[in-house]
Amino acid sequence: MNDFVEQFKSVTEIPVAWGELDALNHVNNAVYFRYFETARIEACTKVGVLNLNKMDKIGPVLADTYAKYKRPVTFPDTLLVGISICQIESDRFTMEYTVFSKQQQAITTKGTSTIVMVDYASGRPVDIPSETMELLNEYSEFKAD
Repeated sequence: MNDFVEQFKSVTEIPVAWGELDALNHVNNAVYFRYFETARIEACTKVGVLNLNKMDKIGPVLADTYAKYKRPVTFPDTLLVGISICQIESDRFTMEYTVFSKQQQAITTKGTSTIVMVDYASGRPVDIPSETMELLNEYSEFKAD
């Protein structure tokens, strides 16, 4: 588990709730997108992406998201969601998620999301501010293989 945590600059711990299970007593596939969101918000807060809204009236908008399920997760369990930034463009960046089950001591799910920087007034994509771009680039140096 320590090896898993050391691969990522941001790791979010999320306990599995009983109400997240489906009829087969596995975490419902849609719940993983909430897990990704929780980890994404924590990572974006660390990088400062969420502070832009207050200053510049721009901010991140989720453009797409994807999940690949490798192993089912059941209750009780605690998951660790590691995040890497794997691609950065002028107006967007892509995050990779790796979900690790403490109970199984294994990776259970992988995923990605593309986040686009948007001017809220116009609804149009805008370039990521230079200070934020520097932080994103620093963050991406810690990408897991």
